[in-house]
Amino acid sequence: MKEHEIRPEAEGLIEGRNAVAETLRSGAPIDKLYIAKGETDRTLGRIAAAARKSGVVVVEADRRKLDAMSVTHSHQGVIALAAAQAYASVEDILQKAAERGEPPLLVVCDEISDPHNLGAIIRTAECAGAHGVIIPKRRSAGLTAVVAKTSAGAVSYMPVARVPNIPALLKDLKKQGIWVFGTAAGGSVALYEADLRGPAAIVIGSEGDGMGRLVGENCDFQVSIPMKGRINSLNASAAAAILLYEALRQRR
Repeated sequence: MKEHEIRPEAEGLIEGRNAVAETLRSGAPIDKLYIAKGETDRTLGRIAAAARKSGVVVVEADRRKLDAMSVTHSHQGVIALAAAQAYASVEDILQKAAERGEPPLLVVCDEISDPHNLGAIIRTAECAGAHGVIIPKRRSAGLTAVVAKTSAGAVSYMPVARVPNIPALLKDLKKQGIWVFGTAAGGSVALYEADLRGPAAIVIGSEGDGMGRLVGENCDFQVSIPMKGRINSLNASAAAAILLYEALRQRR
């Protein structure tokens, strides 16, 4: 999903200055705030500042984009997209693993833009016993109503954290003793040779381009999934499912 694009099936739009400001004041989770580009209006400036202070991603969009997104046709230069669930922190996720007495098993999504893919990954992560999913703040689907629906309710149980920078996150995880396994068609480690029993973060690349260069460079291992057909790649959520269930098999 592009930065300024809301899919037709998206729900949870909050339109207008008063409605958005009140939502921010209430502390209700917001996934993104879309605000008219180039506006010098003080009220819009205060709304944007409050959103950023709360950790909300603020996206500037031109008026035509806002008009196309609007359902009420009275957006007043600002539209918020409600989050179906509050975001967790990476520390929350690691604490969850510690409380279970298990080595952390994390799923890191590198710019998964399709909300259906993200929802499916969250659903599989919950079923396979992962401790959390981590996504970037930019160029990624967020915890929207579509993601929640596709996850079949798993967003209520699976913590999802959002971070500004995935390569920096991976460096930090490695400092904490977590091994990072990237998925790549040309990976040097075959899936069934990878040791996923210890603290592990599984990185799933974007639908079109796979893992970014800096993300790949910060992986300890690049894992390849065996392919016997004529097509040499899998859907991102399918790849995540295969790695997660191999990790589950090894950990049993």
